[in-house]
Amino acid sequence: MKYLFSFMLLFFSGIIIAQETKVNLEKLDAYFEKTAKEWGIPGMSVGIVKDGEIIFSKGYGVLEINKPEKPDGNTLYAIASNSKAFTSAIIAMLVQEGKLNWDDKVQKYLPYFELYNPFVSSEITIKDLLCHRVGLGTFSGDVIWYKSNLTSEEIIKRLKGIEPNFNFRDGFGYSNVMYITAGEVIKTVTGKTWGENVQERILDPVGMNRTIYSLKKLEKKGNFATPHAFEEEKNIPIPFVDWEEVAALGGIISSVNDMGKWMIFNMDHGIIGKDTLLTSASRNTIWKMHNTYTVDHTKPNDFNTHFRGYGLGWGLADYYGKLRVSHGGGYDGMISAVNMIPDEKLGVVVLTNGMKAPTMAVTYYALNAFLGKEEKDWSAEMLEQQNNNQSNDKRISDRIEKRVAGTKASLPLKKYSGTYDSEIYGKIKVKLENEKLRIYFEHTPELSATLEHWHYDVWKINWDKTHAWFNFGTVKFNTTNNLEITGIDFDVPNNDIFFEELNPKK
Repeated sequence: MKYLFSFMLLFFSGIIIAQETKVNLEKLDAYFEKTAKEWGIPGMSVGIVKDGEIIFSKGYGVLEINKPEKPDGNTLYAIASNSKAFTSAIIAMLVQEGKLNWDDKVQKYLPYFELYNPFVSSEITIKDLLCHRVGLGTFSGDVIWYKSNLTSEEIIKRLKGIEPNFNFRDGFGYSNVMYITAGEVIKTVTGKTWGENVQERILDPVGMNRTIYSLKKLEKKGNFATPHAFEEEKNIPIPFVDWEEVAALGGIISSVNDMGKWMIFNMDHGIIGKDTLLTSASRNTIWKMHNTYTVDHTKPNDFNTHFRGYGLGWGLADYYGKLRVSHGGGYDGMISAVNMIPDEKLGVVVLTNGMKAPTMAVTYYALNAFLGKEEKDWSAEMLEQQNNNQSNDKRISDRIEKRVAGTKASLPLKKYSGTYDSEIYGKIKVKLENEKLRIYFEHTPELSATLEHWHYDVWKINWDKTHAWFNFGTVKFNTTNNLEITGIDFDVPNNDIFFEELNPKK
C-alpha cells in the first residue's frame, strides 16, 4: 500500500518534494526527459527509492521507435548482468541452508569442470566463480554461449580451451561463463533450474510480480520495451534474445518498480517483514570486496573515490565517503544500471531499450541531488565523451580503408567450402550455395551469413540478421604453401563477442 501511495503522489501532484531531503522530483523528472532526448534513446524508465519506499517511477520515450506506446514504471526491460546479484543471493541462501559452502571447490559439484590448467581447475571455489578472478579475460568465452542452443553443461565443458589472461586470483576478468557455471552448481545442488530458484527464493517473497526469467512469459505480462541495435546513428528494432539457459549471468527481465523492491530488500539487508532471507553473514560476504580495481590516487576524480572493487555479484566503491553498491547490465539492445547508497537508504535504477544509453548520466544526477552535491550536467559531459569515443574508434574504418581493390581469391569457391572445427565451440560450416559462400555456426543458427569477397583470401561477413554488439566483420582462409586450406581467422571488431577465440581448423 505504501508503494501505491508513493505512485499516486508522483502521478497526480505537480511539484513533488522529498520532505527529508528537499529534493525537487519534478526537476529531476525534467532533467531525465531532457537527457533521454539528448541521447536519442528510444525508451527509458527510471526508479528512485529512498528510506524504504519507491518515491519516483516514470518512463520516457517510446517502447519501440516510430510507434506511439510509451514506457512507464511497470515496463519490462532485460536487466542483463544486474541478474548476477540474484545468483550470488541464491548461493548465499544455499550456504545458509548448509547445502554448500563459499569455499567449496566447484569440481565437488561439477566433476567435469575444467579450465586452462588442471591445478587451477581443481582449486576454483564457489566464491571464485562470483568475483571474476579465475584468470580468464573480460568477456572471454562469450562467443561460446552467445545466441547458442548449447546447454549450460555443454558450454562449461568447452571452457578448457580458453586461454587465460592473467594468473589465478591475480587480476580481474569479468567472466559471464563463470556465472553460467554458478547457475549449474545451483541446479545440481537444488535439483531445480536457476529460474525456478530465483522465482521461489527471491521474486515471490520480495513481491517482484512482473519480473520474469523466460521469454515464454513476456507476451502474457505485456507492457514490455523492444530492444534496439544502434548503427550509423540510427536505432533499429531487434527481437528479444532467449537467455533463459544462461540466466544466471543475466536472464532477468524486470521493471523499475520491481527493481525498486529489489533495492529496498538489499538495503534492508535481506529482511522482508519478519522474514530474514539473507543473514548478516551472507550480506557481509556478498558486499565484501573480493577483487579490486586500480584507482588513480595521483589525480582527483568526480566522486572522491579511493577504493573500487567487486564483491559477489555487486560492484563496490566509496562515493563521497559512503559505500556505493552497484552493477550495470548489457543485453542485446538494452542497457541498465542499478546503484545504491545503503547509508542513505537511496537507490536509483535506470532501464533502457537502446545501445547508446544515458544510464550513468541519469544515475549520477539523481544520486548527487539527494546527497546535496553541486549540480552538474552529467548528460552533456558524458554524451560528449561517448560521441568522442565513437568517432575515435577507427577499427572498422581502418579496415575499410586498407581494403585492396582488384584482387582475386587464390582458389575456386568450392575449395573454401567444408567443415571447420573450433575446440571451444564446435563445427562451423562453409557451403557453396548459388555461387556464393555461406557460413553456418552449428550451435548458433542466428549467426549464419553470406561471405562476400573482400580481398585476396579475405571475405566480408554479411550477417543474415542485425546484431546489437557487432556488424562489420571478415574471415580469412589460411592455407599451406601448397594452397591447402587449414583454417579460418575471424576479425569482427567489437568490445564484447570475441570471434577470434573460435580459431576453427579444417
